[in-house]
Amino acid sequence: MQVNVIRKDSKFLPDPSRVIARFFNISDERSKYVITNVLAMSESEVYTTLNQVLRGYSRRHRNISMIFETHFNKLHYLFDELGIKPGNVNQSHKLLIGSYFTGEYSIESAAFFNPSIVEDPDQSETGTDEKRVILSFRATGEGHISSIVFRSGIINKNNNLIIEPVGKMLAEAERIKRHIYNKKSFIKKLDEMHDFDNKISPVFVLEKLGESFTYDELKRAVEETRKRPRLTTNKELIVNQMMWLAKSHYELDFSLDSAISERVIFPTSETERNGIEDARFVKFTEDNGEVTYYATYTAYDGISILPKLLSTKNFYHFKGLPIHGELANNKGMALFPRKINGKYAMLCRIDGVNNYLAYSDNINIWREAKLIQRPKYPWDLVQVGNAGSPVETEEGWLVITHGVGPMREYVLGASLYELDNPEKEIGRLKTPLLAPNSEEREGYVPNVVYSCGSIIHNRNLIVPYAMSDYASTYATIDLNELLNELKNSK
Repeated sequence: MQVNVIRKDSKFLPDPSRVIARFFNISDERSKYVITNVLAMSESEVYTTLNQVLRGYSRRHRNISMIFETHFNKLHYLFDELGIKPGNVNQSHKLLIGSYFTGEYSIESAAFFNPSIVEDPDQSETGTDEKRVILSFRATGEGHISSIVFRSGIINKNNNLIIEPVGKMLAEAERIKRHIYNKKSFIKKLDEMHDFDNKISPVFVLEKLGESFTYDELKRAVEETRKRPRLTTNKELIVNQMMWLAKSHYELDFSLDSAISERVIFPTSETERNGIEDARFVKFTEDNGEVTYYATYTAYDGISILPKLLSTKNFYHFKGLPIHGELANNKGMALFPRKINGKYAMLCRIDGVNNYLAYSDNINIWREAKLIQRPKYPWDLVQVGNAGSPVETEEGWLVITHGVGPMREYVLGASLYELDNPEKEIGRLKTPLLAPNSEEREGYVPNVVYSCGSIIHNRNLIVPYAMSDYASTYATIDLNELLNELKNSK
């Protein structure tokens, strides 16, 4: 029997008018030419030119003058080469120079896809049978650089999603803080990565640092180490691992006066400079009832992919953390919403083909996994994977899956696993839950429906999904009908 899926009319389309102001990097020689010429301008020329810029862009960005000054401050090393003290430059010249090193980036001009959905931490002012939710999306712009963006809305008793007005004054994090590292803890984390000869201690880099140190202090120590003669291959590997581990930690703070639709998590560290892809958000509840929202995502640096982790309590402050261990080598890791038998649990696809289940005592370290699902039906023979974190029901863990079949068509399926032993499958749909229809199959990547996370509302499963890697929508499924079909599918 085919489970009844109700497609909703709501569409989330890419909007090229949604822009952020990014640092515009040009060559040092051209930069010095621009700086020299702006400093040679008269006060009246600077006043006129700067006012024209502010008139054109101050309504497109929150506090554009602060952005200009921030970008001016990135040029201090060039002022040293020019023999000019930046502190002697007046404010108007500073802002105008900063404007020449600023450019707009349209974050979702190419695509708006691969959504997940979670319950909003704030459920105040909601009516009976209503739920406020947060949706995350992968927004892709020029150069195929992806970032994470959000929408907020309320699902009413009829499962209709009413989206809050979308803000236009987009902003990256107001403050990016580098982690402060404890030396003993840092060495322990390096040891846990097991990617170098443990007979060589990383202390040869850290010997001049205190018991705690910052990213910049570590970077200086690494630069000094690399200047030493005869740096062995193993030592160079340790140095590279140190910098990878350090760059993987960051914290983001967004302004309290920003709407959630205006917060953009743009690539921050070097490991993700070419994109943040497919965030799978989940509301995680600790054994003591404390709630943290986690997102597993894929960082892409232009060459290799790397699974990473975001955490937040309120969607204003985020921490970026590395995931390491033998399993941190593929896309599609999805965290269970609570511990199972005292351990964190994660779905993963370490071989790119099958679904695996992993357990860990540490949310950042994943070493071993057990195969729990292989491609089985004609519509998923190429590969099977998760489409978001498992959803807990009274009958078991409901896992929405994706399968790839003929013509590289991506469809959604569903499986059910035991609550106390999610290695054991209770049932699995024999036919796709959702396949691209004639309206959904055209896009950047044709014939694809894909989701990064679902929730339950009023005994219905709410499944947001992407349409051919271009835009997004959502569907609802009667939970009782789906669970009955899964229980009877063996």
